[in-house]
Amino acid sequence: MVEKIAYRVSASILLLAALAIVAMLVMGLTRADAGSSSVPSTTVTENAAPEPVEQNISVTEPIVADPVEIADKLPLSDKFVVKRILEINEPFVHGYYKWDDEGVPAGELVVTVDLKAESISVFRGGYEIGAAVITFGDSLKPTPTGVFPITQKSKDHVSNIYGSPMPYMLRLTNDGVAIHATDVKWGWGTRGCIGVPLEFARLLFEQVTLGDRVIVTNGKMMGLGDAIL
Repeated sequence: MVEKIAYRVSASILLLAALAIVAMLVMGLTRADAGSSSVPSTTVTENAAPEPVEQNISVTEPIVADPVEIADKLPLSDKFVVKRILEINEPFVHGYYKWDDEGVPAGELVVTVDLKAESISVFRGGYEIGAAVITFGDSLKPTPTGVFPITQKSKDHVSNIYGSPMPYMLRLTNDGVAIHATDVKWGWGTRGCIGVPLEFARLLFEQVTLGDRVIVTNGKMMGLGDAIL
């Protein structure tokens, strides 16, 4: 009887030892799996901000005129007269423009602006190739009259005074007066600038060169054969 009890105790001890060894093996394998996990150390949630994407943004540098080039284009030639006026059959209202330079020969470019008529005209060699309704300076900062050479061109200009965009900017004065694209609507004014429709501004920007003159008047009308003053 004593021998049977001793045998059972020995068997129990051996069984417990075997179970302990198996448990240790299982724990070792679990730790090994944890150490060699292929899960990344960082995860991205659905609300995570996307990685910044590098963009290729080309900045258009403004073109500034040489004072000598401007002087060479002043004053206007006495022979510079109106040879053609565009035929406009549509209502000449705010936001409207017309551009037609087909068949017009190369020549000197002059831009005229009349504040009373709220209009701008572009002449090449005396032929009117573009016309549009404009917005202009309000009572706080009226648009000045006179002859102004274009001293700077900037396609993507932003006003350093008001912080507003001025697409296709053509600078007329050093205190901020320019021609540029804007929403041309009845009753709207500017801080001295001459606002024109966007597509008209693009066409004008492509045509003019630095030193070309912009003549701003207030009530002067021109007809065929008249000198562009």
